[in-house]
Amino acid sequence: MKLICIAAVVSVSLLGASDDAPPQTEITNGVITAKFYLPESKRGFYRGTRFDWSGVIYSLKANGHEYYGPWFDKFDPAVHDFVYRDGAIVAGPCSSATGPVDEFGQVGYEEAAVGGTFIKIGIGALRKTSDEKYDNYHVYEVANAGEWHVQQRRDSIEFTQQMNDAGSGYGYAYRKSFRLTGKISEMVLIHTLKNTGKKAIRTNVYNHNFLVLDHGAPGSGVTISVPFEIHTREAPNSELAAISGRQIRYRKTLQGEDVVAMRLEGFGSASRDSQIRVENAATGAGMSIQSDRPLLQESLWSIRSVLAMEPYTGITIEPGKEFSWTTTYRYYTLPHSK
Repeated sequence: MKLICIAAVVSVSLLGASDDAPPQTEITNGVITAKFYLPESKRGFYRGTRFDWSGVIYSLKANGHEYYGPWFDKFDPAVHDFVYRDGAIVAGPCSSATGPVDEFGQVGYEEAAVGGTFIKIGIGALRKTSDEKYDNYHVYEVANAGEWHVQQRRDSIEFTQQMNDAGSGYGYAYRKSFRLTGKISEMVLIHTLKNTGKKAIRTNVYNHNFLVLDHGAPGSGVTISVPFEIHTREAPNSELAAISGRQIRYRKTLQGEDVVAMRLEGFGSASRDSQIRVENAATGAGMSIQSDRPLLQESLWSIRSVLAMEPYTGITIEPGKEFSWTTTYRYYTLPHSK
């Protein structure tokens, strides 16, 4: 077992990376190979203040298909979210993450004074810079990144962050584990969050699930399936995609600045409604996502380079208590594919 201690400014470099390269590592079970960027405040690949710094997967290969990778062509620190520029997709510092990354809602922003601190789980204590409404695309100063540790085996990796912020009264112990199952195409993502502070933590989390399936654009042959009849107030452009019962079917390959996005409604209070299947009949690749917690909300966002199904989970944790949730990812080949 490999143990890596990553304090806020400690440099870590694996896989023979150069001193300037982001720290990274990989795990495998012989069927899946997943490559991770590690959380690090100086050289980490992702240092924005939107997504959890741990578990940024920049490549996952299974059964001859690739599921995660960069969805943007260039990076520009001056970009707020992302833009199209000279035919390229250019991402800013808060959106330039990859793979199945989590974003937690801010905790304590409204009650914090200007110059005070609030919490973003998986990042740390951030500095409030103005009385303006919280903006998850704004880069806030990281006042305290806490202490990160990484434990790794051949087929698993676990990230832990200890964060206690005396200024805001919030604190937490966060553990996030990725485990590859046996010799099959399955990855289990386990989250555990303990409230170590003086105040209750009330927030939510969603996984952005940046799916870059074989680096192809979402298009005809791609379907998204869920266990419930889909309703939405934001019907997609009918030339690009259509809702059919429990499925969303793409009709045309997304190109240029095409977008298919909506909030899905119709799910119930049982965790079984959190299942998602994304399949591409043209390539024969499929993926399913299943959480053990009920949906708080669910959204779809897709452009020419990425398809992202975003399931939300509600979180309420009193001081001293703990909350956990598990998500199982299965990567498979469609039966009729060659």
